[in-house]
Amino acid sequence: MLANESTQLGLEQPSSDDKALPGKQQLYRAVWRWHFYAGLLFAPFILILAVTGSVYLFKPQLEQWMYKDRYVVEAQGNRLAGSQLIENVQRAYPEAQIKRYRPGESSERSAEVRIARGEDSITVFVDPYTGNMIGEINDADRLIDRFEEFHGELMLGTTGDRIVELAACWTLILILSGVYLWFPKQKLRLAGVLLPRFHKGKKVLLRDLHAVPAFWLSLAILFLVITGLLWSGFWGTKVQHLATNAGAGYPPSIWVGSAPSSTVKTKDIADVPWAAQNVDVPMSASSLGYVPVSVDDIVATAARLDIYPTYEVVFPRSAEGVYTLSAFPPKARDEATVHIDQYTGAVLADYRYQNYEPIGKLMAWGITVHKGLEYGLLNQLLGLLVCVGIVGVVASGILLWWRRRPSGRIGAPKAPELKKLKGLALILLLLGLLFPLAGLSMLAAIVLDQLLIRRIPRLKTFFNA
Repeated sequence: MLANESTQLGLEQPSSDDKALPGKQQLYRAVWRWHFYAGLLFAPFILILAVTGSVYLFKPQLEQWMYKDRYVVEAQGNRLAGSQLIENVQRAYPEAQIKRYRPGESSERSAEVRIARGEDSITVFVDPYTGNMIGEINDADRLIDRFEEFHGELMLGTTGDRIVELAACWTLILILSGVYLWFPKQKLRLAGVLLPRFHKGKKVLLRDLHAVPAFWLSLAILFLVITGLLWSGFWGTKVQHLATNAGAGYPPSIWVGSAPSSTVKTKDIADVPWAAQNVDVPMSASSLGYVPVSVDDIVATAARLDIYPTYEVVFPRSAEGVYTLSAFPPKARDEATVHIDQYTGAVLADYRYQNYEPIGKLMAWGITVHKGLEYGLLNQLLGLLVCVGIVGVVASGILLWWRRRPSGRIGAPKAPELKKLKGLALILLLLGLLFPLAGLSMLAAIVLDQLLIRRIPRLKTFFNA
């Protein structure tokens, strides 16, 4: 058995001669130690992301099945005007405020009117042919949206968002360190490197079932992590601002007239594609002497502009506010965000995929692939395969540790102090600067190790410091 294989099958191999180990072996143990602790600490969160993500991939099919009685209507002639449907809803809910209207993308799809009723956000489904209301959903009760919320922020708000972002950052470190540990130290061979060894015993097979699938999935996991981080509240927001500022703002071609000077961003008033979230919201013309246009005029504008039919109309929030058309289509190239003057019906801003900077186009495509939308069922199935693979890699890693852990110790490999491995320290520093939350957690780990663990004999033994 090769030396690196025997090391990977055990967990810790303490030796009084650790300091005399060759430089490469010291580096190997140091990388392994970081990989070990990162995997042990963040395995539960990675499992949560994989499981909830695999469910959310199939949101279109699941919601079509769950809400079929509210989604599907019988096509029967001409559809009623949106204003009439909204009027019917307003009569049924006289105290409610109309927030959004979704006409529906096919002849057999119901229209949706979202209202605010007290503290609740309610979606009312309306038959566009009869005007009858066929059901409602409290948006807080949408099961798949709760999966999305758990996936993105553990249903803990900002705190959960930061935890998920931290787990994603450390997943990147796990991938990089794992590839280093996997990389054959001698000549490349299939067994144990590219294919599991099924006839070398359970210990070897368990190691291979962790390392080999992880290698094959590494690029896909890297892609999912980066595209997922774009939605994070800290790192993703910083990248959004950098992407916007790098292009000196949004292109002038999206504005009709001068670009507005506004402190309100589009993401503050509507759910819009990632690239459009920081577009400044223009203001409608003075309300004096003007009557707001009908929602039917906005729908007609959407048809004239050839907006993808899954769009929704977001209603103005104030006298100076605008109507916003927001389209979240399956394919990134059909994304659209349009602001319309509520009094004149004039288009004030029209921001499409073709207006995005190259980095914006790449990110928009990456996000739709991440969600399993861009390439239909094949995209969903490949995403599911990766999620199942992640669960398998994490489970095999935990099992590998659990079966081999020594009595009375956590089982971490012993490694030299980081200051003796300048190359590794530099890499960690760069990763910490690129992903600040990960950097802060690295610093916390180093401080804890130096000031507490190494100074208390029992902890030093338990953690093999």
